[in-house]
Amino acid sequence: MEKPTQAGQVIEAMRRNGGYATFGELNHLLDFSTWKTKSPQASVRRIVQSSDAFFKIQPGLWALRESKDSTLKKFQLHAPDKGKMEVFTHWYYQGLALGIGNMKGMQTYVPPQDKNRLFLRKPLGSVATLDKIYNFTYPEILRSAVTIDVIWFNERNLPDSFFEIEHSTDMQNALLKFHALQDYFARFHIIAPGFRRGRFNDIMGRDIFAPLRPRVKFSSYEHIAAQYEKMSELSLITGKI
Repeated sequence: MEKPTQAGQVIEAMRRNGGYATFGELNHLLDFSTWKTKSPQASVRRIVQSSDAFFKIQPGLWALRESKDSTLKKFQLHAPDKGKMEVFTHWYYQGLALGIGNMKGMQTYVPPQDKNRLFLRKPLGSVATLDKIYNFTYPEILRSAVTIDVIWFNERNLPDSFFEIEHSTDMQNALLKFHALQDYFARFHIIAPGFRRGRFNDIMGRDIFAPLRPRVKFSSYEHIAAQYEKMSELSLITGKI
């Protein structure tokens, strides 16, 4: 039997995965041993992004056009509904931030109210490694920290990084949470659509946030998706996932 083309192998891998996959998942699903290329992951991206056989759901997340209706229905995106798309987007980027933290060897946390929300096929609570937040600070500060979308903790059980996903909500609320945590040696991240960078810069220009300016990073959806993919590629080499 003739071996499927590289494009055929990508299609079959995505079919086995339920008709959709992140690039990170595809890199683990495919057997690259027969691919005569130095960068098979780049070949996968090229195949998916240039073929009519696939369509994009989110940056880094693609699906087969042949199963478009069933895939969108699975994610409750089959009918035009801005609210459902925003909710799906929020959970998707929470899942990516958790996954990146896991692959970096961090302990990862998601708020209790989000534990049963789905990151693709998995509840966010099963992607996070921590069942509850560490009591790392005063109760009044912890009450705010416990609501942050994603937190990475280091091996000493202290916060390493805080993440807030800001699809369309007011970034100021997220930044006020970060402001309350500014005395901790941690990094702060706003994850949002690229076009919201201007709004981020405007708010960060306010005097109240001056101490945070060197420490808060704006990361676009595309940047987070690319980082997740790179970490997945690295895990193929190191054997960590």
